[in-house]
Amino acid sequence: MFPTLLGLFLVTTDPAQEFNKSLGRGLNLGNALEAPSEGAWGLRLRADFFPRIQQAGFQSVRIPIRWSAHAATNAPYTIDPAFLDRVQWAVKQARDHHLKAIINFHHYEELYQNPDSETPRFLALWRQVATAFQDVPVTDLAFEILNEPHGALDDDRWNALIPQALATIRQSNPDRIVILGPAQWNNLSHLDRLILPADDQRLIVTFHYYNPFPFTHQGAAWVSGSDAWIGQTWTASNEQLNALRADFDKVAAWARQHRRPIFLGEFGAYSRAPFESRVIWTRTVAREAEARGFSWAYWEFASGFGAFDPQRNQWRQPLLEALIPPTP
Repeated sequence: MFPTLLGLFLVTTDPAQEFNKSLGRGLNLGNALEAPSEGAWGLRLRADFFPRIQQAGFQSVRIPIRWSAHAATNAPYTIDPAFLDRVQWAVKQARDHHLKAIINFHHYEELYQNPDSETPRFLALWRQVATAFQDVPVTDLAFEILNEPHGALDDDRWNALIPQALATIRQSNPDRIVILGPAQWNNLSHLDRLILPADDQRLIVTFHYYNPFPFTHQGAAWVSGSDAWIGQTWTASNEQLNALRADFDKVAAWARQHRRPIFLGEFGAYSRAPFESRVIWTRTVAREAEARGFSWAYWEFASGFGAFDPQRNQWRQPLLEALIPPTP
């Protein structure tokens, strides 16, 4: 008998790259579980949302979550069991409808403002979340450490916090895919300042894209002075296209240099922008992301940026088709 040589020909795969491909085209379930309380911002998650999303052609959902509003402020910082059950319900709904899921820490205002003093609570919350989801298959669910670090959580403090958060997660989820991005609101201009542990290859890097901001956030009540921007259009002019492509080329070059997959975790144009321009911008961003191998998640499903109208219980069809082009 000759010894088998099969082991010499095994093809190794990159789990982060593979998971990123499986995320494909996604939606953010925004303005629900990251509100101060679910429903406070006009949206509660419904079971029927998930099959509608899957049937429309999306492959994944990103679930923004404000854990910090549902946990004790004193050690051991226990998360409200009812809220944890609600998040577990949402993840199960996604999995039952063949959608990859991402859960994150969103709107952690205390951490943005006081990162040094808030770190023990942040890590304790992550320890609870990671343990609660440790039995979910790694092919179905990813963790995102923190949405849009900013404020006092600057590049240096964020880079120092990343290995602590990863060590906490890896205690119970050694093989889980973890998503993280640069400081300054996950801004691509801070990618070069992001420091990742070289020995952890189960990481996906994310960035958010809302350029040009006066177009995407015109009339947004939470942005001071944004009413002055109302009426701005985006027509995919050469100048506009070149600016977008230059931004995405920077991200793609960084990804090649560092050998990390890229997830465009948020992009969208607010409802006060001219609708035709919103459609053109959304379509262009999605296709340019795909051309560079980025997975993406549109912000968001059914609120101020929504591709779905919950009052009419139907998709805003031009926006949906900008995201998911109809098959011939």
